[in-house]
Amino acid sequence: MALTLATTLAACGDDGDAEGSADGTTTVTVATFNEFGYEGLIEEWNSSHDDIKIEQVKVGTWDDAKANLYTKLAAGSGLSDIEAIEGDAMPAILAEGGAFEDLTDSELEGRWLDWVAEKATNADGQMIGYATDIGPEGICYRADLFKKAGLPTDREEVAGLMGTWDDYFATGEKFIEEVPGTAWYDSSGGLAQAMLNQVENPFETDDNTVDVENPELQAVYDTVTGNIAKGLSTKLTQWSDDWTASFQKDGFATMACPGWMLGVVEGNAEGVEGWDFANVFPGGGGNWGGSFLTVPAQGDNIEEAKEVANWLTDPEQQIKAFEAKNTFPSQPEAYEAEAIKTATNEFFNDAPVGQILVERAEAVTVQPYKGPKYSDILQAFQAAIIRVDDGSQDPDKSWEQFLSDVEALG
Repeated sequence: MALTLATTLAACGDDGDAEGSADGTTTVTVATFNEFGYEGLIEEWNSSHDDIKIEQVKVGTWDDAKANLYTKLAAGSGLSDIEAIEGDAMPAILAEGGAFEDLTDSELEGRWLDWVAEKATNADGQMIGYATDIGPEGICYRADLFKKAGLPTDREEVAGLMGTWDDYFATGEKFIEEVPGTAWYDSSGGLAQAMLNQVENPFETDDNTVDVENPELQAVYDTVTGNIAKGLSTKLTQWSDDWTASFQKDGFATMACPGWMLGVVEGNAEGVEGWDFANVFPGGGGNWGGSFLTVPAQGDNIEEAKEVANWLTDPEQQIKAFEAKNTFPSQPEAYEAEAIKTATNEFFNDAPVGQILVERAEAVTVQPYKGPKYSDILQAFQAAIIRVDDGSQDPDKSWEQFLSDVEALG
């Protein structure tokens, strides 16, 4: 990533002039992935603005968006006016911030949670991204499958079953005994990500020294791969076609669900009844995800893009995005809104998702340190787990390859 951005700096620039159409209208393109809940917001903006129009460029996953981002950064052109960046990739973006505009605005101080704003601010104090959402985690579960297994189905009772990771896995072992053919959770990779969100320094120390042979990371790896052997996982790669299809086939009973995942579940499980959402996360709290809107310096509509990015991340707009796709706001002001406090979700058995997510956000006490190599190491870690999932390597061999892959990153 660093080499890509360094190459880009020589190639990109901006003359400050906006590119508009013959009628004087400027079109600002916004590149997103997964579900940001922006469709209604864009329609609202476009219906009330004649001079600037927003056009969304949407892909399915961050991996797709990242590939496009890196390619066009290297080319020096072709990126959207606004590029959404997954939170884990922000350290690498900040390390070479010259490829992106400084979005610092004194009028926006205090808009975001402090730890969220810090993730978007580089060493020179420049804010490179406007945060959209965060991902406080609860547990999504299939109440109908719980009933089939003889487990409680009420969300408060379900929460009592999984206060710790040991409790969660023990309940899973009981479940798969009673409901053979259905896994306990959706993917080993998803589980690993959820557990990593409670590790302070999973891959790097605070001075950016890579340290992947630490006891906490090894414990996560051993736990996840050990549960593959027990049959608790679907052995499917998260975001794959087979993983998506498993929602329609009673493929699993639970999954770690940050707020933004609720919209994904609802979309993948359309027509499937029985989903609910419990106010619990094993081991305490965890935050998974959250994204940022950045303005690439290679763009032609920089000032207009800043205006649009500002508007899309205003608390009022983030509340609407939450109502559309359950993307939980990163702006404290939004938490006081009745629309958040009283929000329920019909698909999840009318669960009080707003109240649950506020409480899940308040339960977050650890934020993993993410240095410039975090995203690349995470990719290698996930690949190691996938190799065990698909049987191509045993846990020991796959761990050895992981260590080799990390060393090769330099």
